[in-house]
Amino acid sequence: MRRFNLAVLAALTLSAVLTPAPAQAHGGPRPLGIDHCTATACHFDVPPGTYDVRVLLGGESDSSTAIGGETRRSLLPETSAAAGERVTRSFTVNVRTPEGEPTGPDGTGGLDLTIGGSAPSLADIRVTPARHPRQIFLVGDSTVCDQPADPYSGWGQQLPQFLRKGLSVANYADSGESTVTYLGNPQLWGTVQPLIRPGDLVLVQLAHNDKTTDEATYRANLETLVAGVREKGGRPVLVTPIVRRWFNADGTLNNNTALLVNGLGVDHPAVIRSVAAAEDVPLIDLTARTKALVEALGVEGSKAIYLYNDKKDNTHTSVHGATVYAGLVRDELVAQHLVPGGLVRVE
Repeated sequence: MRRFNLAVLAALTLSAVLTPAPAQAHGGPRPLGIDHCTATACHFDVPPGTYDVRVLLGGESDSSTAIGGETRRSLLPETSAAAGERVTRSFTVNVRTPEGEPTGPDGTGGLDLTIGGSAPSLADIRVTPARHPRQIFLVGDSTVCDQPADPYSGWGQQLPQFLRKGLSVANYADSGESTVTYLGNPQLWGTVQPLIRPGDLVLVQLAHNDKTTDEATYRANLETLVAGVREKGGRPVLVTPIVRRWFNADGTLNNNTALLVNGLGVDHPAVIRSVAAAEDVPLIDLTARTKALVEALGVEGSKAIYLYNDKKDNTHTSVHGATVYAGLVRDELVAQHLVPGGLVRVE
């Protein structure tokens, strides 16, 4: 990152402070700025909430900058700027405690951003409280959550980079959770449901850990989640689980392991589709979408989507795989008109 000269930096310092600032003439709080950044990171001492971030990218040389934040979330995809060019991008970020998985450690207070990319150059940044942002809540397991450590990544961790200012992701997915444990833990559903506001989307993908849940219980749990979202005025969306990378000899995934049929014979994707139809709930059939993709990539090509090369893991996704799967979710949100197209990043 190219630093400003001292005069410019001093001016920025005067206009951006960490403590709450008095309202300006236009009625809004003073933004926090680049004086809270180093060449590779920014820290803003703000309370939990939702914040708009506006960045100005570029410098004297060709640059390519990506922004991450909090627990390894991807907030802005790598963005190029030619030498001497300045590019403005904006996004909205959810700040919460715990900052990653709901049952994990609290993490660092405030908003933390990382400045990455192949040739990063942050020229300026402004952080302000978001006003009336739309929110996407995520209810899920380890394939969705904000994974704390490399090489793991959930698709919910990568989804924010596909969204523009005005729409944020509040990822309350948690590793190891089933529909039974998610509903029963006050740190999970007991925390999420009170936060839902009218119009918020709530995406539910729980299946991988319902290995001993019978069909009647599984169906009832999904119905409870749907009813709980609607009680708060939110919009539930049921998501079938991503497939496991478990091939048959003929190169297909037509088996119980890959398609999330548990030991009791409960076909999780089929039950989710049935509940969505019965309850008139939008459905993102991520099982079908990921099955088609993995089969098209084949035995070798699909290894990069999962953690086979690193961990011999055919369930959890790499950063690359999670990004691809988050893109599939983005496509469905747009195709089904669940979010305004103008709030989704497609480039």
